[in-house]
Amino acid sequence: MRCFGNPLSRRGFLAAGTMGGLGLSLPELLMRQAMAEQKNYDFVEAKAKSVIHIFLPGGLAQQESFDPKPYSPLEYRGELKTIKTNTGEQFCETVPQLAQRADKFSIIRSMTHGEAAHERGVHNMFTGYKPSPALQYPSFGAVVSHEYGPRNNLPPYVCIPNVPNEFAGTGYLPSSYGGFALGSDPAQDNFQVRDLNLAGGVDEARFARRKSALELVNQSFVGNTQADNVNAMNTFYQRAYDLLDTPAAKEAFDMSKEDAAVRDRYGRNQAGQRMLMARRLVEAGTRLVTLTYGSWDMHQGITGSIKNQMPALDQALAALIDDLSERGLLDETLVMVSSEFGRTPKINADAGRDHWPKVFSVMLAGGGIKGGMIHGASDSTAAEPEDSPVSPADLAATMYRLMGIVSDKELMAPGDRPIEIVDGGKLIEPLMV
Repeated sequence: MRCFGNPLSRRGFLAAGTMGGLGLSLPELLMRQAMAEQKNYDFVEAKAKSVIHIFLPGGLAQQESFDPKPYSPLEYRGELKTIKTNTGEQFCETVPQLAQRADKFSIIRSMTHGEAAHERGVHNMFTGYKPSPALQYPSFGAVVSHEYGPRNNLPPYVCIPNVPNEFAGTGYLPSSYGGFALGSDPAQDNFQVRDLNLAGGVDEARFARRKSALELVNQSFVGNTQADNVNAMNTFYQRAYDLLDTPAAKEAFDMSKEDAAVRDRYGRNQAGQRMLMARRLVEAGTRLVTLTYGSWDMHQGITGSIKNQMPALDQALAALIDDLSERGLLDETLVMVSSEFGRTPKINADAGRDHWPKVFSVMLAGGGIKGGMIHGASDSTAAEPEDSPVSPADLAATMYRLMGIVSDKELMAPGDRPIEIVDGGKLIEPLMV
């Protein structure tokens, strides 16, 4: 006898019950079937060995950066003028140094999504997914950490100076794939990475004894629990040991090892020193670095606010691109500059711009991205995509492909649910080498 709509016969149920008696229950059987049905993936060659994700929190105005509208009315174009790049395009006058290096990077002028709230926009741009009440999705860094793990005993995913928001976390992945936060700003004179040095009075021999004692205690404790936070802590301890035991890895965090002229070139400020630290880390082996700079939620007086914050970003980002290029690292390092959304086409009554997710700009450089390209376009007032709209899923899928990760690969979420790394994103092929 069969019940309509049920693929299991009475005999099938009996067989499953018999297997349960031998140690394999029906839920375990179904779980193994689900795992067997997961996709197989061909090898994808990585163009990028590392990613530097520069996130500008608050919502960078496309008009006052990479997508000016000089021929629109004043209330749309704003007070700032334009500048010609070395490729013949036009940027806002706020980025003169980047304009002279436009041949080394590309701009997407047609990024778009539908989330006008900060938190939801940030979620989109850190995961490639729309927010869901049913599931927390992992950030780019957590996925890269999961897929590749550490290199040269450095954390695979580092956040400068701290984990920037809740959506930069591990989502449904185990906590052990979370980002390593510096806990201090590289721009500070007394900068020191948290927990990277032995406590006062503890020499290497004493540290080794403490480590052995802790390992003995942990063996029994960790072996008797499957709690994610316990296993994650054990992983974090081991990675910390690896860092402390590897002078070359530890030295990557030591800004005093950097030439003073190079530090000046980047700028002795938050933007400059955070980007310099990012370069040091990817050069040493970190796979993905996320850093933040500034506050771009400019609802009031946008002209003055942009003039205040943009020069440091322009200098630091130009220095980063030059430095990576001179060191032979640009071709294997993807630099991605993004924000949660853009700003409104029209200047508001407070001389600022409000939230606008319908169209905004993202910058990409190196790591398999062509230089000197403008992809997509916004309309005459930067209100809507006019050509080749790009979604957060498209951007994420492209970033993963450049890292050698197939974006529709399924990872296992709680409840043994296979979830694609990115759902439906399309590669931005015109920008890819």
